[in-house]
Amino acid sequence: MVKLLLTSGGITNASIREALVDMLGKPIDECDALFIPTAQWGQPMCSPRSVWMSTAGRWPGEPGLVDLGWKSVGVLELTALPSIGRDRWLPWVRDADVLLVDGGEAIYLRDWMLESGLHDEMASLTDTVWVGVSAGSMVMTPRVGKEFLDWKPDGGDETLGLVDFSIFPHLDYPGWSSNTSDAARDWATRIDNPAYAIDEQTAISVVDGEVRVISEGNWLQLNSD
Repeated sequence: MVKLLLTSGGITNASIREALVDMLGKPIDECDALFIPTAQWGQPMCSPRSVWMSTAGRWPGEPGLVDLGWKSVGVLELTALPSIGRDRWLPWVRDADVLLVDGGEAIYLRDWMLESGLHDEMASLTDTVWVGVSAGSMVMTPRVGKEFLDWKPDGGDETLGLVDFSIFPHLDYPGWSSNTSDAARDWATRIDNPAYAIDEQTAISVVDGEVRVISEGNWLQLNSD
């Protein structure tokens, strides 16, 4: 299966960057990347402007996925893939060293991973690194919790389940009263599997089934003995 680097805020510090390079197996400037902005379209707080800012690496004061020094970066929009055929887009995915998957709405992203066929290819991408931000990380988990349903608030919260733990992102983010440590602990009481709450300086790597937390910040392990 694809190697996973699951983050809340991206490649925000030297430790996470070092983990990324180790997973890639070569320097960033030798790697070809595809950026996936799809999750933003399902998140009411996002807009065409926010999609452009993420794609162009223009968020002020924030490290962007696309401007890490890649050899090349392209955009892979999952909502377009069913209309162009797998024989066209699959070589793009297989030729990429890394998939950079932006945040937004995890259930919307789940649906388009299934609809596009990208989910079907995950098991074969054994040399590919998946770098998720927020929803781009949460989509790999079994459940996101009702608190993170922004696209279909009354729908189910099940995601792809490629890992066996859930993620509460943006832990203790300044000004976000719904993302406190207490809120994370309360959220975990309604998630019937192991879970992590992670801040912007934390990532979780999953390679060959081995789970490792990389952090220069704060995180919580929940629902675990």
